Amino acid sequence: MAPTRSDVSERVKAILVELLGVKASEVKDDAEIEEDLGADSLEVSQLAMLVEEEFEIYLTDDSVEKLVTVGDLIDFVLASKTLK
Repeated sequence: MAPTRSDVSERVKAILVELLGVKASEVKDDAEIEEDLGADSLEVSQLAMLVEEEFEIYLTDDSVEKLVTVGDLIDFVLASKTLK
């Protein structure tokens, strides 16, 4: 069974809070991962690896570049899990 948006959102946001040390209240769907949450390129790479492990999906470098907001990342995870 595919995960719900709520489940994916909760897990993605928990990863971001842990990785970036930001407050949970700052991690909103429209928050930009680099601009609003302050992730640098290394942290974005780490985020991709953590999301791959958590959801058992694969993110190409090309797809990671297109994930600007938290919502983009959640939508990507949902789409990837639905395709499996």
